[in-house]
Parts: sequence; structure tokens; C-alpha cells
Amino acid sequence: MRWKSLILGCALAFVPAFAASAKEPEVAAQHIVHAHPALWIAKDHDTTIYLFGTVHLLKPEIQWFEGNVRKAFDKSQDVVLEVAEEETGTQGKLMQRALDIDGPTITSRLPEASRARYLAALESHGLAPILFERVKPWFAAITLSVLPLRNHGYDPASGADHRIKLMAKEAGKTLIGLETSDQQIGFFESLPDPLQIQMLDETLNELPQLGDTIGNMIAAWSAGEPEKLAALMNDTLEVNPELEQRLLTDRNARWADWITARMEKPGTVFMAVGAGHLAGASSVQALLAQRGIDTTLVKRIE
Repeated sequence: MRWKSLILGCALAFVPAFAASAKEPEVAAQHIVHAHPALWIAKDHDTTIYLFGTVHLLKPEIQWFEGNVRKAFDKSQDVVLEVAEEETGTQGKLMQRALDIDGPTITSRLPEASRARYLAALESHGLAPILFERVKPWFAAITLSVLPLRNHGYDPASGADHRIKLMAKEAGKTLIGLETSDQQIGFFESLPDPLQIQMLDETLNELPQLGDTIGNMIAAWSAGEPEKLAALMNDTLEVNPELEQRLLTDRNARWADWITARMEKPGTVFMAVGAGHLAGASSVQALLAQRGIDTTLVKRIE
């Protein structure tokens, strides 16, 4: 699984804190593209849980909050997100924990062959290299993954998580968070330093193809093709197993346990997590099957 894949669909919901605006940008009607992302359902006699895979950054012209997704959302009393807390203050918290004033500089820790590429990548986005010499490698990796996407037109304010949270508040639905922003930052912050450096080095390797790769993944997501999305996300080199375990597998297991417990209570729930968590062999659905809970792709909601 590529690191860019984790940012797109498995990485963390605090990513939009980098630059999410207050409301989604308006788009001219002639530029609108209608998407039909996949939706799953787990159901028993008195409980229905919809599972929807989100993308944390999307282009404003991609319209996805309609059809089955909108109907499932409207039917639900509870809306479950990776993080449901207010985004206010997250950016400051993120920056505070990203700094590493007393540690060695990033360029001194990167492989020699990657140092010039790191400095050039920062400068290409108007970032002063001297300011990024004293941040932790995980923060530099996320920054250099998100900013190029912004240049390709992907906007956190148009991301599915952000939109669902706004609509849930507007509709007066109960918002439930599976994690907190503190926990999510901690997933990265606690990574061993060599793994953080590997993550940053992999990011630098992926930058030239970032636009094409993300475009293909968004196309698969928009077309409701989870198998194709899983194949794209697992193409080429795999992320270090420890990173994949922390950011994907362990979290999927905890969320499968949450769903299993929630199935014991009546009601209808709309659960939206990164699309990468609902694709592949270790997906939430696969782990639910191990717990005796079947999920099916929704074809049509009346």
C-alpha cells in the first residue's frame, strides 16, 4: 500500500485541519461531476448500520452526497465519523506537537540522495526550508502529501468527512467520534524515528506521480468500484508493516468491534470512515465477517 493511499483514504481525519474553509466552494453547474461511491449495509431485526468510505480531500465539482448515500444519511439517527469533535484549535495543537526544536534537523536525518529533493519540494510550495528543518518527519510527510493535492484542485473543505459533519449538525443528528484528534496525531507522533524518516522519503519518491495516482483512485471511488480502489491502493511497494498496522489494520479491528457492539442496540447509523478502511483483505467488512456480521453492497435505497 502506498503512503499516498493512506493519505487519501486511510490516513487521518485531522488532515483537513490544514486548510478547510468554513463552507464548500460553489461550482458552476456545467462543471459538476456526479459520483456514485460504494455504500455497504449491516443489518439485523432492529439495527441498520450503513458503511460509507470517505475521501478526505475532493475537488469541489465532484457531487457525491446524493442517491444512496444521501438516502442512507437521511434515514439515520446517528452519524459516526473518525473524529466528531470541533476542528477549532486542531491546527494549533497539530503545529505544537509537530515541532522538534531540540532534535537533529530533518535534512541531516534524510538519506543524502533525498536531501536536495526535500528542499526543492518545500520551495516549490513556497515553504521556507529553514522553517521545516525543525519539524518532525511525520509532519513534513503529511504536509508534502496534502499541499500538492491542493495544487491539483483537491480541497479539504470539499472532503466527504467535512461535508458529512456539517450536514449532520444542520440536520440535528447525533454525532459520534470513533477517535479524537489527539489520538490521531499520536498515531504519527509515536512512530519510531526511522519509520518517520522512511515515510518522508517515500513521500518524496511518490510526489512526481501524485496527481495521476490520486486521480485514478478518485475515479474508482466515484464509480463505486471498491475492488478497483483496493487494487490501486495496494499497487507497487507496501508501506512498512508497522505503519500499516497502526494506521489501518488495528483501527479497522477497533471499528469492527464498535460496530459489533452497536448492533446490539436498535436504530439506524450512518458510519463514514476513510475509503481505504473499506477496501482490501483487512477491511472493516472482512473483520466484521470474522465476527459473524455480514455486510452487503447497497444497490438501491427506496
